[in-house]
Amino acid sequence: MGNYRFHTPDGVIDILPQEASVKRKLETDIRELFSSHGYSEVETPGIEYYDVYSSGDFVATEDMFKMQDKDGRIIAMRYDGTVPVARLAATLLKDEKPPLRLSYVENMYRFKLSGGGKLREFSQAGVELLGLDNAEADAEVIALGIQSVLTTGITDLQISIGQIEFFRGLVEEWGISAEDEAELSTAIDQKDLVRIEKIAERLGLSDEAKELLDMISNRFGTYDVLDAFEAKVKNETSRAALQNLREILDILKDYELLQYVSIDLGMLRSLDYYTGMIFKGFTYEVGFPILGGGRYNKVISTFGRELSAVGFSLGINLILTALRRQDKLPEFVEVDAIVGYKDGEGMRQAAFATAKALRETGLKVIVDTQRLSEEELDAYAEERGIDQVVFVEEEEEQEENT
Repeated sequence: MGNYRFHTPDGVIDILPQEASVKRKLETDIRELFSSHGYSEVETPGIEYYDVYSSGDFVATEDMFKMQDKDGRIIAMRYDGTVPVARLAATLLKDEKPPLRLSYVENMYRFKLSGGGKLREFSQAGVELLGLDNAEADAEVIALGIQSVLTTGITDLQISIGQIEFFRGLVEEWGISAEDEAELSTAIDQKDLVRIEKIAERLGLSDEAKELLDMISNRFGTYDVLDAFEAKVKNETSRAALQNLREILDILKDYELLQYVSIDLGMLRSLDYYTGMIFKGFTYEVGFPILGGGRYNKVISTFGRELSAVGFSLGINLILTALRRQDKLPEFVEVDAIVGYKDGEGMRQAAFATAKALRETGLKVIVDTQRLSEEELDAYAEERGIDQVVFVEEEEEQEENT
């Protein structure tokens, strides 16, 4: 065996002072944003019984960190925030009258390198709006997702919104089998135009169907996209999905957030998980979505409670990566001031009092523990970029400094 005591395992990282400081501030700001919109924070365990995730087949078993407890039961580390919240809503909160607005800021663990930035441990913030199944709820969650990103300091943001039911309506209309539906949806989601064309040929789809598939893969916009598809589709399921998106756009327009949004009906990930609107958020210099969510009305029912749901998760580590690459990380100030003191009775106590007073003004302050002279203290501060130096020599001077 090698000696790994100087290294971290693949997919986990140390976070150094500047980014750790920024990360904590981001989490605080996001928590305050969620709270201001009426979302109550919950904390779920870092480990769950494996059955929590396997009961609905929402998570592939190979994607989870799993282990056995002392009784031989399989437990898994927290994979995401949504499924534990669903369990919570159906158990401890089963008597709470909907709608429920819940939020979380927690670390997630995935065996496959994922979570953005190819991490196995990463932080996510998210909200779940439970018990409302309408465009108003969908738009509220999208708007809060957008505001969450903007709160972090990222301004270059693109939100792509899709609707799973639109594709399902076409599949029913065209009489496509479940196996072919899965293959076609994967090709569309990956924007694999050659594969889409081959599948369409193999299925013997009509020219009108092929035209729709081409539009799904290539048309992006807002109301103009909805108008174009409404002129092409006839089945009620797809038309209802388009109407849902139209209502969402109307509401986001009232939020004054429409400039961040684009319709993408080719976004078809996790068909077994999502049941309606779906969305992702992107910014430049990051190759992964920093934000993602949608409607998932089937999840909570696996825990025995019928409750509609819509939510999103925001990748905190990805936000940090974006801020760093976009040169938007706030300046990190480790220490604002240093307080030293001369030998003598009461001088140390006076230095402590001075430091306390400075801290109460919001400054980051350290007290010299090396017993440096005033000249040495000045040199120390200059070397480390500390702006303010206070050297206590007499109690009278201490009073003046405070």
